[in-house]
Parts: sequence; C-alpha cells; structure tokens
Amino acid sequence: MSDQSPPFRTAAVIPAAGRGVRLGPGAPKALRTLNGTPMLIHAVRAMAASRAVSLVVVVAPPDGAAEVKSLLADHALPDRTDFLVVPGGDTRQESVKLGLDALPPGIDAVLVHDAARPLVPVDTVDAVIEAVRDGAVAVVPALPLADTVKEVEPHTDGSPEPVLATPERARLRAVQTPQGFERETLMRAHETVTDNVTDDASMVEQLGEPVVVVPGHEEAFKVTRPLDLVLAEAVLARRRANDGF
Repeated sequence: MSDQSPPFRTAAVIPAAGRGVRLGPGAPKALRTLNGTPMLIHAVRAMAASRAVSLVVVVAPPDGAAEVKSLLADHALPDRTDFLVVPGGDTRQESVKLGLDALPPGIDAVLVHDAARPLVPVDTVDAVIEAVRDGAVAVVPALPLADTVKEVEPHTDGSPEPVLATPERARLRAVQTPQGFERETLMRAHETVTDNVTDDASMVEQLGEPVVVVPGHEEAFKVTRPLDLVLAEAVLARRRANDGF
C-alpha cells in the first residue's frame, strides 16, 4: 500500500472573449499584438511557464474558437502543458464558468487569469499556486496603492463629483491576476452567485469564504488603453535586453 499522496494538479482558465473597446477599433483585445505576438499567446505562455500548471483552458470569443485554436497551434508552447480552447459567453462570468465546466477530473486548483495581463512573472503565478496548495481556498495577487483614493458620488454629465470619503490607503490593494482557487470552492461560487461581478474572488467572498492576498508584481498590469500597449512593449524590450526573453 503506497503512502504517497496523489499529485496536486493546477489548471489555468484564461477568459479571452472580450473585445476591449477602450483600446480602440480593431481585433479583440486578446489578439492585439505585443512585439508581433498576440497578447493571448503571451498570457498563455505566462501560465505555462509555471511547472505546476498542467493545463491551460482558453475561453475564446463565441464565434472565434477555431481562430484561437489555430493561433495556439502556430506558436511555440511548452510540451509539458496541455491546452484546450472552448467558446465563451456574453460576459466574463459566463466565460469563466464555461472554462471551469471544461476542466477534466483530477484538477485540485484553478487559476483564473486575464488575457489582458500578458506579462505576469512566473514567480507571481507560483506564489498564488503555493498559497492554494498550503490550504487557502482563494488567493489574489495585489499591490499597495501609490495614490490617495477618493470615494465620490458619480456623475454622468461631466460635472464635478463631490467627495464622500478618503479611505485609509494602507488598507487598500490593487488586485491583479492570476487569482487562484480551490477548485470546488470556485465551482460552487459560479453555481451560486448570480450577480455580474468584476472578479472571481469577490464571488467567493459572497459565499462567506476567506480570500487572502499575496504580493503582486508591477509587470502584471492590465493592458486596457493604448498607453498600456506602449508600456508593455517597453517591458518586453527590457526583458529581451536583460535576459533574452
């Protein structure tokens, strides 16, 4: 009788069905290129760079699964990692749920990662996985805020917005991805929480389960606006110069 426990297996789900209108007209955001390579490929490689990740599930635009499969086939990806493409839904939440439904048995932990965060370092990915392996049911990488934050009464007419409060900055964090979860907890959140929320960790919070934070990284920023593309190109150029990335 063996006393060895089964291996702890981790999968990553990358929702990539959004259009990213703030980047301007053109291809869906995940297919915009950085240094000639689509952001999605950079994000997939970032997840596959962790030796703990055995499967990456890409959730494609509902009518773009074939294109994404072809894209993955055209770019060099690690042989040790399996890849799967599934069609997404109308919202990010629906797309993540479709990615979760595609996971095979035997997966213990799930990472949910934004395709628009293509440059997250592998050390950050590993830190999230390690926290789940150590018993956390939900983990988010995050950074302290550099700016003072104001809570305001939003106006849609362009008029000045009154300040309601100034939260204590030391208690605030800017959350990044990949967010990591114990698989069953995340599945339960997606089956239970019906509100359209902005991230998966907040869904777990609504279950009453604890969410913990590990240090994020400044290079895991989200590419949302044209200026972010310029910054991402600069990060890639620095990596190439420093270590031939």
